[in-house]
Amino acid sequence: MAFLEVDDIHTFYGNIEALKGISIEVNEGECVTLIGSNGAGKSTTLRSISGLTPPRTGSIRLDGTEISFTAAQEIVRLGICQSPEGRRCFQRMTVRENLELGAFLRRDSAGIKEDLDRVFDLFPRLKEREVQKAGTMSGGEQQMLAIGRALMGQPKLLLLDEPSMGIAPILVERIYETIAEINKQGTTILLVEQNANFALEVSQRAYVLETGKVAMSDDSASLRTNPEVQKAYLGT
Repeated sequence: MAFLEVDDIHTFYGNIEALKGISIEVNEGECVTLIGSNGAGKSTTLRSISGLTPPRTGSIRLDGTEISFTAAQEIVRLGICQSPEGRRCFQRMTVRENLELGAFLRRDSAGIKEDLDRVFDLFPRLKEREVQKAGTMSGGEQQMLAIGRALMGQPKLLLLDEPSMGIAPILVERIYETIAEINKQGTTILLVEQNANFALEVSQRAYVLETGKVAMSDDSASLRTNPEVQKAYLGT
């Protein structure tokens, strides 16, 4: 049994069917990526899993527990934390305050301090800017903060939505090195990314989404050499 099982979900925005029977699996300890063009349904898949836009039909199970119609805040309690598209940092709050908000459901002060130190180890730049207002930082630094805030929730499953969007290339490389390290340390990751080169490099398996359906799935190394994927998503 996979750690995360998404089975034939159909998710709607009003009368518009955004997901048309998506089925994916993520095993414990894996980094799995969803790639595809704009409007393919990548972010909606994450929103469905995190309870922000629940599916109308289908099943989502975390470690065998059905969560399809579980409230978003309860899904966080179960161990799914998301770094959202667009980062969504609290602009007028400091870096430290943003990180502490990520631990708002926790009461283990020693563990929170330990995880705060871990985030600062993963992202030394955040330590340097600990008392700086989030809104005064660059896009790349805010992305680091968004990932760090999600980690403060002690996720069993970390959802990352477009971590390279709008970020200088040199910082994208740094962020992806850190994503690989987070996964290496044992955190299960489901990654949504338009930059297929980075996504396939850091993940073990991948699903290609097209217009709300899974068009292809394979291990990431095989997809990197697939002529169709190269032509459509890798620019080769």
